[in-house]
Amino acid sequence: MKSLYTLNITPNEQETDAEVVSRISESLEDIGQDQEWPPKLVYLVNLSVEEFGLNALTHGRKHGLDEFEITISSDSELITIELSDNGAAFDPMNDAPEPDFETPLESRPIGGLGIYLIKKMVDAMEYRRDYDRNYLRLTVRRT
Repeated sequence: MKSLYTLNITPNEQETDAEVVSRISESLEDIGQDQEWPPKLVYLVNLSVEEFGLNALTHGRKHGLDEFEITISSDSELITIELSDNGAAFDPMNDAPEPDFETPLESRPIGGLGIYLIKKMVDAMEYRRDYDRNYLRLTVRRT
């Protein structure tokens, strides 16, 4: 049986990006518990949404982002996470810089590995831009 959850996030001006992501994370924990996801799966879903959600909020708020939606569908085999926002166009498949693995770790700037790691951890990732909105779909096998 397929379950569908939708989180409509409207960040207010007083909330920091981290506070918004924390609020989302609490909802994802509840969904994972409701669906009896194993802890590893809850972690992966949370990490993915945190990475892309924080990215969208951090960069998108500067360009008018005021809506962020997360839809999660879950069945016995797959979890599909769809994120959409009305922020600036950003295709993580092509716009995110490749991490620099040549420079020693202590000399690298902080950040830059999140999208790379998520790409490696999910089973499928698709991006599209329609009518001034970003749409990102991540698919993860439950097993």
